Amino acid sequence: MLLNELRNKRVGMLVLVAALGYFVDIYDLVLFGMERTNSLNEILRDQYTDKKELSLAVKDIGINLFNWQMIGMLLGGIAWGVIGDKKGRLSVLFGSIIMYSIANILNGFVNDIPSYAILRFISGFGLAGELGAGITLVSESMSKETRGWGATIVATVGLFGAVVAGLTGYVVDNWRYSYFIGGGLGLLLLLLRIGVYESGMFASLKESHVKRGNFFMLFSSRENLSKYFNIILVALPVWYVMGILVLLCPEMGRALGMPEDQIPVARTAITLAYAGITIGDVASGALSQYFKSRKKALLIFILLTIFFSICYFLFAGKSLVAFYTVTVLIGFATGYWAVFMTSASELFGTNIRATVTTTAPNFVRGGAVLITYGFQYLGTKGLGLHAVTSAIIVGIVVFSLALIALWKLKETYHKDLNYIEE
Repeated sequence: MLLNELRNKRVGMLVLVAALGYFVDIYDLVLFGMERTNSLNEILRDQYTDKKELSLAVKDIGINLFNWQMIGMLLGGIAWGVIGDKKGRLSVLFGSIIMYSIANILNGFVNDIPSYAILRFISGFGLAGELGAGITLVSESMSKETRGWGATIVATVGLFGAVVAGLTGYVVDNWRYSYFIGGGLGLLLLLLRIGVYESGMFASLKESHVKRGNFFMLFSSRENLSKYFNIILVALPVWYVMGILVLLCPEMGRALGMPEDQIPVARTAITLAYAGITIGDVASGALSQYFKSRKKALLIFILLTIFFSICYFLFAGKSLVAFYTVTVLIGFATGYWAVFMTSASELFGTNIRATVTTTAPNFVRGGAVLITYGFQYLGTKGLGLHAVTSAIIVGIVVFSLALIALWKLKETYHKDLNYIEE
């Protein structure tokens, strides 16, 4: 059934473009994490003569710049989601990619922190629209039996973009060129968008007088608010792992007691984590189809993330090989993004589906700001706890919220999506 649907030129082209769009999206999204150290060392080197002070500045300023990108994604998610339901899913696909592509090209020219922060915010704002619009189009264009596979293909191909970004960094030994390449790939992708058609469900809805893209409908009832809030909490562990355990791997490696000559490299850790995530997304998508249940697949992978997070604190500091091995495994465990996105698209009606599917992942990414702030407050900028202790406390909170939220959600696998929210 899946192959028959993909042979349909319209559906096949849609899945291809959504997948390649997410590929470029993820490539650009992880660029800052991979180039954080190199770019900030170059920009800040004349301001700090002491290596320890420079290292601390790179860490703190890096977290702040990461947060600016996440805030941009948070606000962009709302804006693009509303546009997707009011003007159409394709409007978002075109608009968002133009914005983040140009922002990343300009990012290759920065020489000061304020400019860096502004461009990370703009880039984040643009990146916020890509995935939600793509998954919404795929979910509305495929049957309920195959839409989970469609989302899995999109997420798997897309997440591999992070692996390619990491490998590119070993060939292109200049952080500025990395940004140029990311922005250039996005602009090239626009040529493929010409062959993509609007969702049939949205096209029919557009002819009616139903209210579309009303973000506040999500808060119009306790049921809507609960569904929306809980699906966001379910995915928070992904950005706990990526925002603290992987992105800050040099600092966490030192906190785990690793010697300086064994400190993990952020680019390598991110590349390996996303390699694991790519495989995990295939596995979680397959499990959700096998069990005919999104909730079962999500539960299994959240429990795996908890298990490998424990392994991270117990074993990752033993050696560089151990650290990178655990990084791949914990990446695999957080590879339930496709199932999360599919569930988000299935929870609400056609008139606010793009709003939900676009805002939910970006509120999750925005949640990374709270996660990293909590980590900083418990550590050097507040209570003064050890970095490992701070990370464990934040993890306990995040995982507890995710499990409670999953328990409250309803199953959506067999749900007919051709309906509206009153």
